[in-house]
Amino acid sequence: MGPLLVAFAGGEAGSWAVERLDTVTGAPLESVSRVEMIEGGATPGPDRNPAWVLRGVTSHERYASQEDHRALGARQESLGREASTRAALIPITKSGAWWDLSQDERRWIFEERSHHIATGLEYVPAVARRLHHGRDLGEPFDFVTWFEFAPEHADAFEELVDRLRQTPEWAYVEREIDIRLLREPEPTVVSR
Repeated sequence: MGPLLVAFAGGEAGSWAVERLDTVTGAPLESVSRVEMIEGGATPGPDRNPAWVLRGVTSHERYASQEDHRALGARQESLGREASTRAALIPITKSGAWWDLSQDERRWIFEERSHHIATGLEYVPAVARRLHHGRDLGEPFDFVTWFEFAPEHADAFEELVDRLRQTPEWAYVEREIDIRLLREPEPTVVSR
């Protein structure tokens, strides 16, 4: 599958209800009650009137080795599973110091020191994930990460996030928002 442009529109409409929106570090995002994921080149319609739109594009696994890629492919399940009614949208921006490092230096910090992929594999397939790159699009967040999981895996997801935030890699994060979501139908508006 080739690159996929994805937009996450936060506002008063969308198929995901916001349970909480926390600023972990850096500037906050405006609070919203719902989020819609829009795949492809579509944009939110004027009736949606989002407070913000976060965009990113899927890409190859930039820091994954061939072995990592095979392990992820063997265990990772797709998004949209019926039981996965919980989600997390976590946009992240890393510091200039991170981007000043060479690719092999970033890989060394990402996996050899922080064990990012190895840690994530411990929670697959319970937690499905997809990474969207925003930096190459000139977006305010370098990465927009989307996770889906069933309610019974919520504690495991919390553990995963806590573990990753304790790694050397996270010293380079200068902005992070943690948005927790619940999939539910939008309320029906009854006109009189």
